[in-house]
Amino acid sequence: MRVITGTARGTKLKTPEGMLTRPTTDRVKEALFNIIQFDIAGDVLDLFAGTGQLGIEALSRGASRAVFVDHRQDAAALVRENLRRTHFEDRGEVVCADFTQYLARCRRKFRLIFLDPPYAEKSLETAIQRLSEIDILSDGGIIITERPLGKPLAEEFPGLTRSKDYHYGKTTITLLRKTGAGGGND
Repeated sequence: MRVITGTARGTKLKTPEGMLTRPTTDRVKEALFNIIQFDIAGDVLDLFAGTGQLGIEALSRGASRAVFVDHRQDAAALVRENLRRTHFEDRGEVVCADFTQYLARCRRKFRLIFLDPPYAEKSLETAIQRLSEIDILSDGGIIITERPLGKPLAEEFPGLTRSKDYHYGKTTITLLRKTGAGGGND
């Protein structure tokens, strides 16, 4: 697993031991960032951070700052190590908390929000629903979701416009853009 492009291009990221974290493959990550390449700006939230690779890739490509949230202490430590490897410690904040706790107290705005929760959980729908209820997505902001191929996702969420699904092997990517806001193309 590596940073694909940008200022930290080629940097190898530390990967987790065991199967508790399922990192996004380089192929899917490259496709995802090709889709959002003109929307990478401002602050980024990597809500189910795992290794932190999605937020780190965004930092490498020009995002201002990134917040990495994961409820597991070993994952938070892994993100800190990967921020150190990429020299992004000063632009990354690591929060060890459950995503619902973090969202309940979050008061800042994000341009991009990455949602790549464990596939076996129902966290994706819960996170999107909660994000649609609170005002932390900036104008033109995008929620990027990753889920297993065949796992359904509701067609509508209040205040969000859904893109088409992008399929890469066993993975589906869907973008949700804040309704009524400008921005790039899907």
